[in-house]
Amino acid sequence: MAAHPADDRWMALALSLGRRGLGRTWPNPAVGCVIVKDDRLLGRGWTQPGGRPHAETKALEQAGAGAKGATAYVTLEPCAHHGQTPPCASALIAAGISRVVTALSDPDSRVAGKGHADLRAAGITVEIGCGADQAKQDNAGFLKRVTQTRPMVSLKLATSFDGRIATSSGESQWITGPAARRLVHLERACHDAVMVGAGTAQADDPSLNARDLGVSHQPLRVICDTNLSTSPNGKLGQTAKDIPVWMCHGNHAPKSAKQAWADTGAKLLPSKTDSNGRLDIADVMKTLAEYGLTRVFCEGGGQLAASLLTADLVDQLIGFTAGLALGADGLPAIAALPNRPLQNHPRFTLTDSQIIGGDILHIWNRH
Repeated sequence: MAAHPADDRWMALALSLGRRGLGRTWPNPAVGCVIVKDDRLLGRGWTQPGGRPHAETKALEQAGAGAKGATAYVTLEPCAHHGQTPPCASALIAAGISRVVTALSDPDSRVAGKGHADLRAAGITVEIGCGADQAKQDNAGFLKRVTQTRPMVSLKLATSFDGRIATSSGESQWITGPAARRLVHLERACHDAVMVGAGTAQADDPSLNARDLGVSHQPLRVICDTNLSTSPNGKLGQTAKDIPVWMCHGNHAPKSAKQAWADTGAKLLPSKTDSNGRLDIADVMKTLAEYGLTRVFCEGGGQLAASLLTADLVDQLIGFTAGLALGADGLPAIAALPNRPLQNHPRFTLTDSQIIGGDILHIWNRH
């Protein structure tokens, strides 16, 4: 329960502001901040593209001298270390803030309680936990990168009623309607990266960008291709200098393929392979986290989806189900999974469902 009646309302605003940065602030968290005095909003801010300026800096700029004696609502513990910008905790102290309400403590070892301690040492009242559940959900990617060295993974599946993503001949455009596809583009824009496997890259020659939304940024594109068999002459290679492409590959990929992709401007990320000769998806995720990614939107194909589920690396399922059936000879959305007891399969909880055009959207989060 909030310490003051208005705390929940102001923290909800800070959280909504923080979500504006999703997909744009990595490797930093997407934080929101509002400055309030006498129940009046004096300043608001959110982490800017690239991770700075921080939310507190933007909000304090708006509040100006009015920040003295005010309350700051921040969705994550203010930083306490000197990086490319001065500590936000120091900025709040210098501005004369009298009370700070934060949703979460920051697990980053450079902060990890130090921000709250500095504020308290300066005589500022600090309260932690207001809006914590929503803050954990909003910054799941940052929290996982810091604590588990992997990004949050959202697995999107657009299927027929019977769980197929293509006909037996490989036809897949389009199973779902334009409204569902537009929402997929919005999801891309809210993630740091869009990821597909080699099969999807080769079969669809996708662009993997966010279109028809008026967005001013694009997620980077990640391709999991053990042998770098995807042609660098496709749309991804042709646009790699404009929108980053990261190629995750095995150590034994041909040197000629490595050079061809390097010539497009793509980043090459070598990864371990498993006993089947496929990319070790856990190692791929560790590498992506080490390069700063916090939120990855996986769009297939079936083998990549199966690898992620088998390794228990999927945090969210985003399903679009269309009103048609393609039959048993259609291509399944997920390749074969290990034969194990039902209770050992990852279980997800339904958190949202709605009609999108002529299709059904359902979102499931990992327990």
